[in-house]
Amino acid sequence: MAKIIAIANQKGGVGKTTTCVNLTAALHGLGYRVLMVDSDPQGNGSSGMGVKKTTRPNTYDLLINRAEPQDCIVHTAYGDLIPTGKELAAASVELIGRENREFVLKAALQQLYTDYDYILIDCPPSLELLTVDALVAADSVLIPMQCEYYALEGIADLMTSIKMCSKRLNRRLKVEGIVLTMYDARANLTNQVANELRKHLGDKVYTTVIPRSVRLSEAPSHGIPGVYYDKSNKGSKAYLALAEEFAARCPV
Repeated sequence: MAKIIAIANQKGGVGKTTTCVNLTAALHGLGYRVLMVDSDPQGNGSSGMGVKKTTRPNTYDLLINRAEPQDCIVHTAYGDLIPTGKELAAASVELIGRENREFVLKAALQQLYTDYDYILIDCPPSLELLTVDALVAADSVLIPMQCEYYALEGIADLMTSIKMCSKRLNRRLKVEGIVLTMYDARANLTNQVANELRKHLGDKVYTTVIPRSVRLSEAPSHGIPGVYYDKSNKGSKAYLALAEEFAARCPV
Protein backbone atom coordinates (compact mmCIF):
# COMPACT_ATOMS: atom_id res chain seq x y z
CA MET A 1 0.00 0.00 0.00
CA ALA A 2 1.30 3.45 -0.93
CA LYS A 3 2.70 5.83 1.63
CA ILE A 4 1.32 9.31 1.04
CA ILE A 5 3.52 12.27 1.88
CA ALA A 6 2.40 15.89 1.71
CA ILE A 7 5.27 18.23 0.90
CA ALA A 8 4.24 21.45 2.55
CA ASN A 9 5.33 24.77 3.97
CA GLN A 10 3.10 27.77 4.63
CA LYS A 11 5.96 30.02 3.49
CA GLY A 12 6.65 30.32 -0.23
CA GLY A 13 10.05 30.32 -1.91
CA VAL A 14 11.57 27.60 0.25
CA GLY A 15 12.13 24.98 -2.47
CA LYS A 16 8.90 23.07 -1.83
CA THR A 17 8.07 22.30 -5.46
CA THR A 18 11.72 21.74 -6.38
CA THR A 19 11.90 19.19 -3.58
CA CYS A 20 8.70 17.45 -4.64
CA VAL A 21 9.73 17.20 -8.30
CA ASN A 22 13.29 16.03 -7.63
CA LEU A 23 12.35 13.62 -4.85
CA THR A 24 9.73 12.09 -7.16
CA ALA A 25 12.27 11.72 -9.98
CA ALA A 26 15.03 10.44 -7.69
CA LEU A 27 12.79 7.81 -6.08
CA HIS A 28 11.61 6.75 -9.54
CA GLY A 29 15.26 6.40 -10.55
CA LEU A 30 15.81 4.12 -7.56
CA GLY A 31 13.10 1.80 -8.88
CA TYR A 32 10.15 2.83 -6.71
CA ARG A 33 6.64 3.28 -8.08
CA VAL A 34 6.02 6.98 -7.50
CA LEU A 35 3.10 9.30 -8.20
CA MET A 36 3.33 13.07 -7.77
CA VAL A 37 0.06 14.95 -7.25
CA ASP A 38 0.34 18.63 -8.17
CA SER A 39 -2.05 20.38 -5.80
CA ASP A 40 -0.52 23.85 -6.13
CA PRO A 41 -2.54 26.08 -8.52
CA GLN A 42 0.69 27.61 -9.82
CA GLY A 43 1.32 24.30 -11.57
CA ASN A 44 5.08 24.65 -11.39
CA GLY A 45 5.45 21.03 -10.37
CA SER A 46 3.67 19.93 -13.53
CA SER A 47 5.89 21.96 -15.84
CA GLY A 48 8.93 20.83 -13.85
CA MET A 49 7.99 17.25 -14.77
CA GLY A 50 7.68 18.24 -18.42
CA VAL A 51 3.86 18.28 -18.54
CA LYS A 52 1.87 21.25 -19.83
CA LYS A 53 -0.33 23.06 -17.32
CA THR A 54 -3.20 22.83 -19.83
CA THR A 55 -3.26 19.03 -19.65
CA ARG A 56 -6.70 17.65 -18.73
CA PRO A 57 -8.10 15.84 -16.81
CA ASN A 58 -6.05 17.12 -13.90
CA THR A 59 -6.17 17.72 -10.12
CA TYR A 60 -9.06 20.15 -10.56
CA ASP A 61 -11.08 17.51 -12.42
CA LEU A 62 -10.17 14.95 -9.77
CA LEU A 63 -11.46 17.17 -6.95
CA ILE A 64 -14.33 19.06 -8.57
CA ASN A 65 -15.54 17.04 -11.56
CA ARG A 66 -15.11 13.63 -9.88
CA ALA A 67 -12.82 12.39 -12.65
CA GLU A 68 -11.45 8.87 -12.28
CA PRO A 69 -7.97 9.06 -10.71
CA GLN A 70 -6.49 6.69 -13.29
CA ASP A 71 -7.68 9.00 -16.09
CA CYS A 72 -5.82 11.96 -14.56
CA ILE A 73 -2.42 10.27 -14.46
CA VAL A 74 0.28 11.27 -16.95
CA HIS A 75 3.18 8.82 -17.29
CA THR A 76 6.56 10.53 -17.64
CA ALA A 77 10.16 9.36 -17.78
CA TYR A 78 10.59 10.69 -14.24
CA GLY A 79 7.58 9.10 -12.53
CA ASP A 80 3.81 9.44 -12.79
CA LEU A 81 2.01 12.74 -12.33
CA ILE A 82 -1.47 14.12 -11.78
CA PRO A 83 -0.91 17.61 -13.22
CA THR A 84 -2.67 20.87 -12.51
CA GLY A 85 -3.33 24.28 -14.01
CA LYS A 86 -4.67 27.70 -13.09
CA GLU A 87 -8.27 26.43 -12.80
CA LEU A 88 -7.29 24.73 -9.53
CA ALA A 89 -7.22 28.18 -7.90
CA ALA A 90 -11.04 28.10 -7.90
CA ALA A 91 -11.23 24.68 -6.27
CA SER A 92 -10.98 25.97 -2.69
CA VAL A 93 -14.08 28.09 -3.22
CA GLU A 94 -15.96 25.39 -5.12
CA LEU A 95 -15.24 22.81 -2.44
CA ILE A 96 -16.67 24.92 0.39
CA GLY A 97 -20.22 23.68 -0.13
CA ARG A 98 -19.18 20.05 -0.66
CA GLU A 99 -20.03 17.57 2.07
CA ASN A 100 -16.87 16.14 3.70
CA ARG A 101 -14.85 18.62 1.64
CA GLU A 102 -11.65 17.92 3.60
CA PHE A 103 -11.73 14.25 2.55
CA VAL A 104 -12.19 14.63 -1.23
CA LEU A 105 -8.53 14.07 -2.15
CA LYS A 106 -8.19 11.18 0.29
CA ALA A 107 -11.20 9.42 -1.25
CA ALA A 108 -9.75 9.83 -4.75
CA LEU A 109 -6.27 8.60 -3.84
CA GLN A 110 -7.63 5.53 -2.05
CA GLN A 111 -8.22 4.04 -5.49
CA LEU A 112 -4.47 4.23 -6.18
CA TYR A 113 -3.12 2.82 -2.91
CA THR A 114 -2.01 -0.49 -4.40
CA ASP A 115 -0.53 1.01 -7.58
CA TYR A 116 2.34 2.93 -5.98
CA ASP A 117 4.99 2.78 -3.29
CA TYR A 118 4.94 6.53 -2.69
CA ILE A 119 2.46 9.28 -3.51
CA LEU A 120 3.91 12.78 -3.05
CA ILE A 121 1.58 15.78 -2.90
CA ASP A 122 2.90 19.24 -3.77
CA CYS A 123 0.84 21.60 -1.60
CA PRO A 124 0.11 25.33 -2.05
CA PRO A 125 2.32 27.70 0.00
CA SER A 126 -0.50 28.53 2.42
CA LEU A 127 -2.89 26.74 4.75
CA GLU A 128 -5.93 26.80 2.46
CA LEU A 129 -8.49 24.07 1.83
CA LEU A 130 -6.30 22.41 -0.82
CA THR A 131 -3.53 22.04 1.75
CA VAL A 132 -5.95 20.73 4.36
CA ASP A 133 -7.19 18.13 1.86
CA ALA A 134 -3.59 17.05 1.28
CA LEU A 135 -2.89 16.79 5.01
CA VAL A 136 -6.02 14.69 5.52
CA ALA A 137 -4.99 12.36 2.68
CA ALA A 138 -1.38 12.04 3.86
CA ASP A 139 0.35 9.70 6.26
CA SER A 140 3.03 12.29 6.96
CA VAL A 141 4.38 15.73 6.07
CA LEU A 142 7.81 16.50 4.66
CA ILE A 143 8.76 20.13 5.26
CA PRO A 144 11.35 21.86 3.04
CA MET A 145 12.79 24.83 4.92
CA GLN A 146 15.22 27.56 4.02
CA CYS A 147 17.74 28.42 6.74
CA GLU A 148 16.52 31.94 7.48
CA TYR A 149 15.12 33.58 10.59
CA TYR A 150 11.61 34.11 9.19
CA ALA A 151 11.48 30.48 8.15
CA LEU A 152 12.39 29.49 11.69
CA GLU A 153 9.49 31.60 12.99
CA GLY A 154 7.10 30.08 10.46
CA ILE A 155 7.96 26.48 11.29
CA ALA A 156 6.24 26.83 14.68
CA ASP A 157 3.01 27.93 12.95
CA LEU A 158 3.21 25.02 10.52
CA MET A 159 3.76 22.53 13.34
CA THR A 160 0.68 23.94 15.08
CA SER A 161 -1.36 23.51 11.90
CA ILE A 162 -0.19 19.91 11.48
CA LYS A 163 -0.98 19.14 15.12
CA MET A 164 -4.46 20.66 14.74
CA CYS A 165 -5.14 18.63 11.59
CA SER A 166 -3.90 15.48 13.32
CA LYS A 167 -6.19 16.08 16.28
CA ARG A 168 -9.35 16.92 14.33
CA LEU A 169 -9.18 15.31 10.90
CA ASN A 170 -6.35 12.78 10.49
CA ARG A 171 -5.07 11.05 13.62
CA ARG A 172 -2.34 9.14 11.78
CA LEU A 173 -0.71 12.33 10.42
CA LYS A 174 2.85 12.93 11.59
CA VAL A 175 5.86 15.01 10.62
CA GLU A 176 8.03 12.89 8.34
CA GLY A 177 10.93 15.29 8.58
CA ILE A 178 12.41 18.67 7.76
CA VAL A 179 14.71 19.16 4.77
CA LEU A 180 17.05 22.15 4.83
CA THR A 181 17.10 23.80 1.39
CA MET A 182 19.15 26.53 -0.30
CA TYR A 183 21.83 25.63 2.22
CA ASP A 184 24.96 27.76 2.36
CA ALA A 185 27.43 26.36 4.88
CA ARG A 186 29.55 29.53 4.64
CA ALA A 187 26.79 31.68 6.13
CA ASN A 188 26.67 32.01 9.91
CA LEU A 189 22.88 32.35 9.89
CA THR A 190 22.51 29.08 7.98
CA ASN A 191 24.53 27.23 10.60
CA GLN A 192 22.72 28.94 13.47
CA VAL A 193 19.27 28.03 12.12
CA ALA A 194 20.34 24.46 11.35
CA ASN A 195 21.80 24.01 14.82
CA GLU A 196 18.69 25.46 16.45
CA LEU A 197 16.43 23.12 14.50
CA ARG A 198 18.51 20.04 15.32
CA LYS A 199 18.64 21.08 18.97
CA HIS A 200 14.85 21.22 19.27
CA LEU A 201 13.71 18.66 16.68
CA GLY A 202 16.56 16.16 16.73
CA ASP A 203 16.45 13.45 14.07
CA LYS A 204 13.32 14.95 12.50
CA VAL A 205 15.80 17.15 10.64
CA TYR A 206 17.25 15.20 7.71
CA THR A 207 20.99 14.70 7.56
CA THR A 208 21.00 15.51 3.84
CA VAL A 209 20.90 19.22 3.05
CA ILE A 210 20.12 20.80 -0.33
CA PRO A 211 22.62 23.48 -1.42
CA ARG A 212 21.84 26.46 -3.59
CA SER A 213 22.25 25.43 -7.22
CA VAL A 214 21.89 27.37 -10.46
CA ARG A 215 21.47 24.10 -12.38
CA LEU A 216 18.50 23.09 -10.23
CA SER A 217 16.95 26.48 -11.00
CA GLU A 218 17.55 26.05 -14.73
CA ALA A 219 16.03 22.59 -14.98
CA PRO A 220 12.29 23.53 -14.85
CA SER A 221 12.64 25.78 -17.91
CA HIS A 222 13.60 22.64 -19.84
CA GLY A 223 10.79 20.55 -18.33
CA ILE A 224 13.30 18.19 -16.73
CA PRO A 225 13.82 17.49 -13.01
CA GLY A 226 17.24 18.63 -11.83
CA VAL A 227 18.35 15.09 -10.98
CA TYR A 228 17.98 14.21 -14.68
CA TYR A 229 18.98 17.59 -16.15
CA ASP A 230 22.49 17.49 -14.68
CA LYS A 231 23.23 14.43 -12.56
CA SER A 232 26.75 15.59 -11.70
CA ASN A 233 25.58 18.87 -10.18
CA LYS A 234 25.89 19.25 -6.39
CA GLY A 235 22.16 19.99 -6.07
CA SER A 236 21.22 16.89 -8.03
CA LYS A 237 23.58 14.73 -5.98
CA ALA A 238 21.98 16.14 -2.83
CA TYR A 239 18.48 15.20 -3.98
CA LEU A 240 19.66 11.71 -4.92
CA ALA A 241 21.09 11.37 -1.41
CA LEU A 242 17.85 12.76 0.04
CA ALA A 243 15.86 10.09 -1.84
CA GLU A 244 18.00 7.35 -0.33
CA GLU A 245 17.69 8.81 3.17
CA PHE A 246 13.94 9.28 2.71
CA ALA A 247 13.45 5.68 1.53
CA ALA A 248 15.46 4.42 4.52
CA ARG A 249 13.42 6.50 6.97
CA CYS A 250 10.09 5.76 5.29
CA PRO A 251 10.40 2.19 3.95
CA VAL A 252 7.63 0.55 1.92
